[in-house]
Formats: sequence, C-alpha cells, structure tokens
Amino acid sequence: MIKSGCQMSDVRCQIVLSSVFCFLLSVFAGCGYTTRSMISNKFKTIYITPFINKVDIAQEEAANKYRVYRASLETDITRSVTNKFLFDGNLKPTRQELADLVLKGELIEFRKDPLKYDTNDEVTEYRINLIVNISLFDTKENKLAWQENGFTGQSTYFTSGSGAKSEEAAISDAISDLARRVVERTVEEW
Repeated sequence: MIKSGCQMSDVRCQIVLSSVFCFLLSVFAGCGYTTRSMISNKFKTIYITPFINKVDIAQEEAANKYRVYRASLETDITRSVTNKFLFDGNLKPTRQELADLVLKGELIEFRKDPLKYDTNDEVTEYRINLIVNISLFDTKENKLAWQENGFTGQSTYFTSGSGAKSEEAAISDAISDLARRVVERTVEEW
C-alpha cells in the first residue's frame, strides 16, 4: 500500500517539514536589511561646501616627518564627496540656496606613515591618512545637525612586490574611502 505524504516516521517527517518551512520563512522574511537611508524624508538635497585645506605646514619637525602637504588635495576631496552623494542617491547635491542640508569640511592633516620595513630599513608599506573636520547644518531648522572632528579616510600600499601600487593610487583610494565614510555618516540616522 502507498502512503500519501512522508514515508519516514511521522516525527521525522514533521521535523523535516518544520525545518523547510522555517528556512523558507527566513528566506522570504529577510533580515531587515535595506539600502534606504536612515535620514528623515524631509531632507532631499545637500550642498557640499568646498573643503578647506588647513594642514599646518609650519609644524614640520622631526616628530612629524611623515606629515605632508599636498596642493589641491581639498579640491579632490570635495569632488569625490560630491560624486559619492550622486552615486548614493539619498541626497541630491545642489546649490546652497536650494539645499536642505549643508556639509562643511576642512582637511586638517595628511599623513603618510610607514608600516613595514625590509631588512635594509627601507619602508615597504605605508598608510595614507586623510583627516578632516566635518559638520552638517540643517537649513530647514537653522541648526547644526552634527559635527565630527578627526574624521579619517585611509589606504595602505606596498612600495614593491606583487601588491605594489603608486602613492598617487593610494591617495586616490584614501580620498574615496573618506568620501564613502562622509556619505555614510551623513545619511545614517543622527
């Protein structure tokens, strides 16, 4: 005689069916992940003021020999942050007079720190750090939404070997990392 349904013991059949049901429920229910912004729906636009370069080049001394000044770095940061907002899509970059939010930033430090040395005491790996102070101003309520000092973007690079890349490529990666972090900080729930 052919039984309908499970041919295993009833208990094992119930366990298998319960497991399959739980699996399908978790697949269709998801984990609550969303690509939507946590920022309020009242904010649609943002103005990114040009970052200001406040790197203090007068403080070059032996203890800070890896602190460096790079011309127009602030321009590259501003451009990258604007492009990340365009890519993200949660806030549309616009002119200041039309903006719901205004992001201000200042580059306060650019560091190139050695991480590894070879047997001849030559540096084989560096870390690039771009350190900025940023603030977000809510133009609708005419108040400071938040401010972060010492906000950092970084990248590491090898000077030789299979993982080697140029310092310029590492700086570009650090700028991109900083821009990504600025956008994430801006669109998260304050």
